[in-house]
Amino acid sequence: MPGYDPNLDERIFSKTWESELERLTISVYSYNKGAKKLQIARENMSSQGEFRYAKMGRLTKEELENILPLMQEALQNMD
Repeated sequence: MPGYDPNLDERIFSKTWESELERLTISVYSYNKGAKKLQIARENMSSQGEFRYAKMGRLTKEELENILPLMQEALQNMD
């Protein structure tokens, strides 16, 4: 079975919400012209002042309120 080929992964939509200590990115991808899928990525601010990927985990009410409009916009790009 062949492995993942990044050249076949098409990003259709991507928007980010950012606060002082974190950012959440909502994206829609299609791999090899397949089904469009939503991805949510979390990054936290490190002690060096750089964003680093973190486990998605749970969302706070503030996070959800801010990314929900982005998710609705992503949904429109999944047609």
